[in-house]
Amino acid sequence: MSNMTTMTISPRMGALLTSITKTPDLETALWKVLLDYIDMKLAQLRQQVHAFESKWGMTFAEFSERCAANTLEQDPYAYDVESDFWEWEKAVTLLRHYEALQDRWT
Repeated sequence: MSNMTTMTISPRMGALLTSITKTPDLETALWKVLLDYIDMKLAQLRQQVHAFESKWGMTFAEFSERCAANTLEQDPYAYDVESDFWEWEKAVTLLRHYEALQDRWT
């Protein structure tokens, strides 16, 4: 028994996929688009994580520990600190997710 799923796409979508990837094979074109998407997400998320690390001068793990220990130089419950915490945590979590996808599929 195969885990393969068949999907039908419109000729127009197929033409777009093969045109933008410069690949005549539809499956190869779709793989290229998906893998390029993962690469772009990783670059964007790494940039976002780096921006937070530069802003706070530490990694998210350190930031999280200092917030929990109340040893951050700012109130960890201040709106801007909490906002950075949640956005940074989201970026780190998504970064791990996309890295795992990349490891699995490339």
